Amino acid sequence: MQQIRIVAEVEEYQHFHELPNEEQELVQAAQKVAIAAYAPYSGFFVGAALLLEDGTVVSGSNQENVAFPSGICAERTAMFWAGANYPGKAILKMAIYAQSEDFLVETPVYPCGSCRQVMSEYERIGQRPIRILMVAATGKTHAVNGLINILPVAFDADNLKRQK
Repeated sequence: MQQIRIVAEVEEYQHFHELPNEEQELVQAAQKVAIAAYAPYSGFFVGAALLLEDGTVVSGSNQENVAFPSGICAERTAMFWAGANYPGKAILKMAIYAQSEDFLVETPVYPCGSCRQVMSEYERIGQRPIRILMVAATGKTHAVNGLINILPVAFDADNLKRQK
């Protein structure tokens, strides 16, 4: 047997205002769209904003449904919108912002497993890592350069190829 060690690198900022201006603007776009989230059951509002390679910003919010799990996360809403309306455009950066009507979200919220898997596909399509900014309502921010830092062993297209 051999042990394999996987290490993740996460940048931590006390407030997103420490980020470069372009990234602050992306966070603000995520904050703005979080207000539009449809979250009557959880009271947990999430917004995601993507920066595409051509400079376009695409955003999405979580959309709940009484028939769980028929809703969709903010991250996938934004990625699927980008894929449908801007096919072939790589996603350079993504900001994810979360707030609640019931409590103060003090720590950055990371994407769920389904969203991470979809991000993995979009990194493959774009042939580059996506910089992901995760921002709490307090402004505290975690950032990673590439999904490898939050999903180090993703299922990908290579898993579908037959071994000879």
